[in-house]
Amino acid sequence: MSTMLEQELKAIEEAAETIDAALPRADIAIVLGSGLGPLAENIEEAHTISYQDIPHFPVPTVISHSGTFISGKIGGAKVYALSGRFHYYEGHDPHTVILPMRVLHKLGCRKLILTNAAGGINPNFVPGDLMVIRDHINLAGYNPLRGEHADEWGPRFPDMSNMYDAHYRELAHSVAAELGLTLQEGVYCGLSGPTFETPAEIKMLSILGADAVGMSTVPEALAACQMGMHLLAISCITNMAAGISKHPLTHQEVMETSKMVEKHFSALIKEIVTKM
Repeated sequence: MSTMLEQELKAIEEAAETIDAALPRADIAIVLGSGLGPLAENIEEAHTISYQDIPHFPVPTVISHSGTFISGKIGGAKVYALSGRFHYYEGHDPHTVILPMRVLHKLGCRKLILTNAAGGINPNFVPGDLMVIRDHINLAGYNPLRGEHADEWGPRFPDMSNMYDAHYRELAHSVAAELGLTLQEGVYCGLSGPTFETPAEIKMLSILGADAVGMSTVPEALAACQMGMHLLAISCITNMAAGISKHPLTHQEVMETSKMVEKHFSALIKEIVTKM
């Protein structure tokens, strides 16, 4: 084992030990994307620790990513909520981007919900739609599993056939129907950012079969899949992508649309968690 891998395993261990000493353990983890942090207000008996107090956790630089690790309950289920994530476009290396997934696995958490804000490519989508991710296309230019491997993470060459758990996708649709919500399903394309895509790139992604596009989630999903975690991922379609939208794209629009769907999104996740 090289010094570099030893350092990575040590970082995971130290972060997990710090969280474990500060917070009760949980069975389900939720990563909250841009503008979706208010879901944390639904957590009962909440205990928190700031990312800045967790060894090796960077402080997020993106607006609405508060950088808080929360433990508590939603509908009786024990949950972790990560209010903020690390993005490659912030300058982090791929292993840092997936560090929270490695730490969650170390803490014994095996059920994961990833959320994000995404641009809509499918012409049948409208801003404010929620989309269950069925599959993804990785065009970020990197794979976070590259490099030295530790057996405790799972297979060196993980199968991606059902990484977005089919049972959880069915559950999400069932819950949405009970709540009277429209829930889309589609393919998410992950790019590196931080620029929004060009109209030509969006045309290409449409031809490739992408329904939505964003700058996160795929690295975390790859790590979670490798480690055998059961994964559900949901995108909030906050804007239509370049060439589809008739006006310039801004992060402010992302935040405003996330705010608009906050109530429906929170209700959906809360009911899913109680039935996972």
